[in-house]
Amino acid sequence: MSIFGTIAAAIFGKSAHAEAVSADAPVVARGADGAPVVVAASTATAAPAAAGMVAAPVAATVNPAAKAPVDVMAILDALDDKTDEKLEWSSSIVDLMKLLKLDSSLTARKTLAKELGFTGDTKDSATMNVWLHKAVMTKLAENGGIVPKDLQH
Repeated sequence: MSIFGTIAAAIFGKSAHAEAVSADAPVVARGADGAPVVVAASTATAAPAAAGMVAAPVAATVNPAAKAPVDVMAILDALDDKTDEKLEWSSSIVDLMKLLKLDSSLTARKTLAKELGFTGDTKDSATMNVWLHKAVMTKLAENGGIVPKDLQH
């Protein structure tokens, strides 16, 4: 499995409740200010966008079993609450990978960069890391995740 596939599985796999959500059940998302926003599942693709969120269609995605968009931030917040380590996962690819208990080594990040099409210099790890974090968040949104626009490209 690709590194991004492992990241997506770690996040979407933690959202088993999304598979059981009915078409009429509410979906909880986060607005641009980080506050929870509840939208009806039938409007889940329109309302999050109006609230500064992006919810991509779920069909033909990494998360095909989900019946509704998945609130990536809520899942990561819940994981963060369970860890004793102070992680800045919302801005650091290294901390995001640590939170998901994945290899966050430079080698792993270079592999992830290659998977996601990074065209910059992988020796400039600071630039690569910023790009990687945004690229991962964008790909999660493209695959059925609800992710604030400010965390994406």
